[in-house]
Amino acid sequence: MLQIPPPPPTDLPEVVVTGARLPPAAGEAAFAVIRLDDRDLRAEQRLDEALASVPAVSLFRRTSSLAANPTTQGISLRAIAPSGAGRTLVTLDGAPLNDPFGGWVIWSQVPTESLTGLDIVRGAGAGPYGAGALTGVIQLRERDMGWTVDASVAERGGARLSASGATNVGAARIVASGLYETSDGYVPVRGAAAGAADTPLDLQVRSGAVRADLPVGPAVVSLRASAFEEDRGSGLAGARSTASGNALSATAAVQPSADRPGWRLQAWRRESDLANTSVAVAADRATTTPANDQYETPATGWGVNAALRHVTLSGVARVEWELGADARFTEGETHERFRYMGGQFTRDRIAGGETSVMGLYAEGSWTHGPWLVAGGLRADRWESADGHRLERDLATGLPTLDETDPDRSGEVVSARLGVRRDIGGGQALRAAAYTGFRPATLNELHRPFRVGNDLTEANAALEPETLSGVEAGWSWSGARASLTATAFWTRLDQAIVNVTIGTGPATFPRAGFVPAGGVLRQRQNAGTIEATGIELDGRLTLTDALSLRAALSLTDAEVDGGSAAAQLTGLRPAQAPRFSAVAGADWRATDRLTLAADLRWESDRFEDDLNSRVLDAGGTVDLRADWSLTDAAVLWVAASNLFDAEIEVSETGTGVAGFAPPRTLAAGVRFTR
Repeated sequence: MLQIPPPPPTDLPEVVVTGARLPPAAGEAAFAVIRLDDRDLRAEQRLDEALASVPAVSLFRRTSSLAANPTTQGISLRAIAPSGAGRTLVTLDGAPLNDPFGGWVIWSQVPTESLTGLDIVRGAGAGPYGAGALTGVIQLRERDMGWTVDASVAERGGARLSASGATNVGAARIVASGLYETSDGYVPVRGAAAGAADTPLDLQVRSGAVRADLPVGPAVVSLRASAFEEDRGSGLAGARSTASGNALSATAAVQPSADRPGWRLQAWRRESDLANTSVAVAADRATTTPANDQYETPATGWGVNAALRHVTLSGVARVEWELGADARFTEGETHERFRYMGGQFTRDRIAGGETSVMGLYAEGSWTHGPWLVAGGLRADRWESADGHRLERDLATGLPTLDETDPDRSGEVVSARLGVRRDIGGGQALRAAAYTGFRPATLNELHRPFRVGNDLTEANAALEPETLSGVEAGWSWSGARASLTATAFWTRLDQAIVNVTIGTGPATFPRAGFVPAGGVLRQRQNAGTIEATGIELDGRLTLTDALSLRAALSLTDAEVDGGSAAAQLTGLRPAQAPRFSAVAGADWRATDRLTLAADLRWESDRFEDDLNSRVLDAGGTVDLRADWSLTDAAVLWVAASNLFDAEIEVSETGTGVAGFAPPRTLAAGVRFTR
């Protein structure tokens, strides 16, 4: 895990790129960027779990993609207000990975073995990132060379096979990856609280991708295709979810040099589908009753982006600028059956619409001696159109609700500015200010959903969220140690929050019946959320064989609901912990044996907007041992959650808690070249 230093000011860095991508911009070093390389990713089988090694990363409901419903695989940075939709943009070599319907990320579509590394940019991203990079951006870099195969088995029927490799075919380079994973799962409700209705979170995953890099004159053209499919149990009898999708992209790029500008041109298309069944749970948790059958959610996203980058060297000064444009379009619908009566569903629903965002941006940086100044400005136009919701009685075919939402649009200007200065002795100071925005997803605008006895209504009138913030940082890097510290303040306006508007048992307009112990919520723009925080990250190499690492994040976030949601004023946002920390050690015990230990701890967080359901603080310890069989083969064993800690990830209105995975032992073999 590395803090990004500024580039040398005297000449252009030599960058060897086989994929069609531009090198990292020089100006990134003025902002809070953390880089994970392939060594950081190697020990984790899931990308979201690797990201969780950075405390500033917030996974919704503390649950990794081993057990999380697809609709809760959102990711946010800095624990300002995690959500299922996520408030962070995730890209793979420039193309967005966020789902076109819901904004979440299906992490299994990108196995860690397929990546050479990633950058986490904390703070609102203007410039080339655009809409969705509200709390930052995670930029993934796909493998360009070599190959890796990892095969493993784990407790509770777990098995995983992942492979990624690259080879030359004539003048072209072919890169491919694949993943298969299965697990019988675990029951999230433990002990006496569990009933016959509580079932395992079983899992089956398949994904694959292939990319061809073709030289065309001075440019490289990359053509990429990928697909994924997940099938999951939801922890309750009769409740399951499936997610599937595919993506295509075409990218052409020329690297900037001293005598010519560089450029990138990219077009991409992503299709996804989601099926999700939910149930109502009896008070004794002995039985369930079907509540909703979301049998398909077809969605399509597509877009284009272009960038022109130029670098000028003059003595000890370096000036870099980039001009660009991007456009993204999405359309999708949810198709559902609901209102289960007399042993069958009695109504169906079709709801959806279209969204788009188009923007222009300019970014630049100036490096002179110890100084780096970087900034960007962009202007975007967003639109929500063709919103509709039709509900019918299945017996008669007659509509019970027929709504058409008015088209809405607007413009947003966002910017960022950062300054960094090396002060000698391996130390540097930096400061930054930024703004950003995130339009509501189709899921938030149009899809109501149910979890157990809790219902959440959609809201087609949602406005985009906007964020503004400032931060200051200090870093020091020595021969065997490094330390970074960042303090930040952010303000999230028009925050999209699930707001409680009623409790069961009761019948509500549009939503219908809410059973006893359940609540009705609606997505609303609920005022503002202000957050201040501190982030620390340190590394120490004690000997050539032993190294230590630690990081923590402290975030104090508070809601001001204003007149729209006055009951939330003074409360902490749902799912936002105040404190999280990680620590680890790596010890090369012998030439063949390497041992690693990781500790993760998080303070309590609230399950709901009213802070009435508390998820207790908790921590886990993970251990791993790697034994080198040959230069290319490693045998490994690992224990996750070694002490079987009970980490709460959910709580119902009646106080029944769901938990993260129990202690899990796994063993595998990895081949690399």
